[in-house]
Amino acid sequence: MSATELVEPTFRRTVVYIIEHNEAGSLGVVLNRPSDTAVHEVLPRWTEAVAAPRTLFIGGPVKRDAALCLGTVRVGARIEGVPGLRRIDGRVVLVDLDADPERVAPLVEGIRIFAGYAGWTFGQLEGELENNDWMVLSALPSDPISSGRADLWAHVLRRQPLPLSLLATHPIELERN
Repeated sequence: MSATELVEPTFRRTVVYIIEHNEAGSLGVVLNRPSDTAVHEVLPRWTEAVAAPRTLFIGGPVKRDAALCLGTVRVGARIEGVPGLRRIDGRVVLVDLDADPERVAPLVEGIRIFAGYAGWTFGQLEGELENNDWMVLSALPSDPISSGRADLWAHVLRRQPLPLSLLATHPIELERN
């Protein structure tokens, strides 16, 4: 998630879920940027599986004309061999939007569809981490399908141990404080 000093508008107060990090670079999606576009307008087959609010989220500045989908698997659901689901970590999965929604929906608590993604070339994210632009925190399985509340950034910080949890009260616009 973005550090308090990161004020660049695209990533200010964002929670980014890293989907992949390897020698080619890193790829993730911003979890807390809902758009005004309803899912039923662009991917009607998936509407019922989408967690509230049923809107597309802006996953990042890269390829906004492409969609990525994350889901949270129900506790106890078995997804091995299910076409269209790829486990990322724990109960979080990448969902192939070409899959059958009727096959996927019963296995997940919900899905979230992201327009675009955040991407870093090899070494770029590491440089930003060294610059303290980001805080690396563990995600909960519910984070990718959170309600889209504007304060997900503060919510994630509040569940951290002290003194990190105190950053949740950091003002949005420091200059106005």
